Amino acid sequence: MPIIINLDVMLAKRKMSLTELSGKVGVTIVNLSILKTGKAKGVRFETLEAICKALDCKPGDIIDME
Repeated sequence: MPIIINLDVMLAKRKMSLTELSGKVGVTIVNLSILKTGKAKGVRFETLEAICKALDCKPGDIIDME
């Protein structure tokens, strides 16, 4: 079962751009883009926590399984 990243869905719900999220989280746009497209091999809990705080969501809102 592949893991699905719903970062683009959460960004749309919060009306936030990847650039804006990058500034709030302190992660490069390139790395967020890799995560958003599902090409990342992993994500640090620290980064996931920062993304969730910036988007006011829970990890399960971003990460799902097919």
